Amino acid sequence: MKTTGVFSERADAGRCGEAAALRGEDAVRSSEAVALRGEAVALRGEDAVRSSEAAALSGDGAAAAPRRGRPPGTSRRELELIALRLFTEQGFDNTTIDQISTEAGVNKRTFFRYFGSKASVLWSEFDTEVGTIREALADVPAEVPMMEAIRRAVVAANHYQAQDVAELRMRMNLIGSVPALQSSAAIHYDAWERAISDFAAVRIGQPADSLYPLAVGRATLAACRAAYDRWSTRADADLTFYLDAAIAALTAGFEPARLSAGAKILNEHVARQPRRPRS
Repeated sequence: MKTTGVFSERADAGRCGEAAALRGEDAVRSSEAVALRGEAVALRGEDAVRSSEAAALSGDGAAAAPRRGRPPGTSRRELELIALRLFTEQGFDNTTIDQISTEAGVNKRTFFRYFGSKASVLWSEFDTEVGTIREALADVPAEVPMMEAIRRAVVAANHYQAQDVAELRMRMNLIGSVPALQSSAAIHYDAWERAISDFAAVRIGQPADSLYPLAVGRATLAACRAAYDRWSTRADADLTFYLDAAIAALTAGFEPARLSAGAKILNEHVARQPRRPRS
């Protein structure tokens, strides 16, 4: 009987711990949504400043009639932040394009000028990165070694900094928890992988769907996803430093001495970064 009581107490304690953890996760999601709301408001403020400055330069700002309709300068970025916040607050499936458009003060036509669907809001940055990598690789001189060219192109295409971690986590949490988004993830990752394997095929002189180009593309994607996971967990430097280290290690064949030297360089770089509060 005493043993049963101990297990019962442990179970109660476990349930309390789980409840506390869930409250903590809710608090994090709430704070991240507030941060996105603040960034969207800041963007509106910048648009308002630009509008008032333009009116002052024209000399007739005071006499101008109040502007109606779409707020001046409503941007793709503002729509993106509003959509992310609504997805987080009320769920992806429960958020409509009408709600996003209304919140931004625009019509649906404006939304579709920037995004093809709700899901494309979450993947737009990723898809842009794929195009940027393809363009960078197309311009690489032939004398640059293949993996060096890939490393440069991938690093150049990524602009995320430590302060972007909270937003990126929100994106990945949504993609990982919504079935409709999960099922489409493979399409986007495959496009990223093909950007690398198509370049490798040209350099190797083999068809893009043959073994070695596919291996280069898939191995590079795996290394970059490992870099992203580590970066999003630690939030102690820009993503580019983790990507650079991961692809350099892949290029070196994960040779232990090179890995040790690379880890030392990465840790020294992180130690020099200004301390930021963890997201």
